[in-house]
Amino acid sequence: MASFHLSVKTVSRATGRSGPGAAAYRTASRIVCERDGTVHDYTRRGGVDAAFVVAPAGAEWAQDRAALWNAAEAAEKRKDAKVAREYELALPHELGREARHHLARAFAEEVVARFGVVADVAVHEPGREGDQRN
Repeated sequence: MASFHLSVKTVSRATGRSGPGAAAYRTASRIVCERDGTVHDYTRRGGVDAAFVVAPAGAEWAQDRAALWNAAEAAEKRKDAKVAREYELALPHELGREARHHLARAFAEEVVARFGVVADVAVHEPGREGDQRN
């Protein structure tokens, strides 16, 4: 039986985080933060099963993850700005790999349609330290 988990967190400069850094970590990618020049390189990080961007019509430029997150950083000027919201949800382990990807994409498409935002999605594999299939 699948267990339900959904949490929403903010990515805030006040806590020393950045949008490009958080996105690079979650998606196991490399993004250079244009605001401060920091290189966030997590390409050697394992455990990411799939990563994709869901954007509203007319925002095809947002498919470029680095451009997306640097634009989010540039849009906020305050030193304590909240530059992103992170939705973390459990996907049922009973579903196959493709079904989990489809469910994650469907959730992201609903968020994009409802709020007019862009969603950067990363589907992760279960951790080694325990049974985290849910």
